[in-house]
Amino acid sequence: MTIAAILHNKGNDIVSVGPHVSIAEVCHTLAEHRIGAVPVTDDADQRHILGMLSERDIVRVIATHGAPALGMSVEQVMTRHIRTASPRVTVTEAMAMMTEGRFRHLPVLDGDRLVGLVSIGDVVKARIETAEQEAESLKAYVAGSV
Repeated sequence: MTIAAILHNKGNDIVSVGPHVSIAEVCHTLAEHRIGAVPVTDDADQRHILGMLSERDIVRVIATHGAPALGMSVEQVMTRHIRTASPRVTVTEAMAMMTEGRFRHLPVLDGDRLVGLVSIGDVVKARIETAEQEAESLKAYVAGSV
């Protein structure tokens, strides 16, 4: 199974923020959509990714700067050097990337255009579904050949 299959099932809706939005505004966006991270996109087309901002990034900046951090811009706090995947990356490859890199949200790019975002939860769910399908196929094969 590929990341494209996950996006096909999940949809390609992307909640993103611009670089000049305040951390306080991002907190509201994360809470409203019940998500843990957002891609930071170019204000012009919202498909060119500049970085990622996660709950972890917000916790770190508040721990360092206190309440004034809520007035800082996303651009000041975001993670700039991010890993991305193409829609052709397999679920197993994505899981390995996320585990090795210790991050939970993977932007999906087609060329240089942001086309989706998958979470570790999406990847684990897809892997479990694949394992269950394989187990059922093996059961059917064994039952048919006895």
